[in-house]
Amino acid sequence: MPKHIHTGHRKRVKTEFQVRGVAGWPDHRILELLLFYAIPQGDVNPLAHELVDRFGSLDRVLDALPEELMKVKGMGEHSITLLKLIPAVMGRYLEERTGPGQIIHTVEEAGNVLAPYFYGSRNEMVYVLCLDAKERLLGAKKLSEGNLSNSDVTIRRAAEECMALQASFCYLAHNHVSGIALPSPEDVNTTDVVRAALAPLGVRLVDHLVFVDGDMVSIRQSQQVGWGRGFRMIYPGQM
Repeated sequence: MPKHIHTGHRKRVKTEFQVRGVAGWPDHRILELLLFYAIPQGDVNPLAHELVDRFGSLDRVLDALPEELMKVKGMGEHSITLLKLIPAVMGRYLEERTGPGQIIHTVEEAGNVLAPYFYGSRNEMVYVLCLDAKERLLGAKKLSEGNLSNSDVTIRRAAEECMALQASFCYLAHNHVSGIALPSPEDVNTTDVVRAALAPLGVRLVDHLVFVDGDMVSIRQSQQVGWGRGFRMIYPGQM
């Protein structure tokens, strides 16, 4: 009897990944490999295609709400848990690769440290990154987490965290869940208020970073004359 066309397919895909990684793979093939471990038998290639067709890209599949994933025929609890686990693990992995004592001299270096805190987040969150007088990393602390469209910055919390870590410099950071990375007038105003509040404490606010979908905007670098006029995108490849 002739072998089925998919005989040995899973092993071939796994072997190719082990040898070459996923460079050059289309999104559906990466999803297919992931689904092997949630759906132990059968052809999951059509399901991988359906996920990409419905949500548009690999990152959007991984960011999709569980209830939206459940609407795709063939998706179940195991598959959804696995897909939601990927960005969670990635964020923890990148977070743990950076630690106290790392030198932060540039906005890009600060962005590399802060970006993992926003991976996969569906809420707007605010963090402060604290540095000592030699610009060594002291830690990153969450100040607040809001709903899908708003997250208030508590000046008192920012001051408390900076003082607790004996920071001399800090970066403020938050994410936009709207998909628009442009700093809003409220973002610029918040920057000015927090900067003025921290200055008497001997803490210098270096910059305010806005994250969205893997991109980052520096409010300080976006200025033409003064903070907040114009903007300059900084993409992950530049970070």
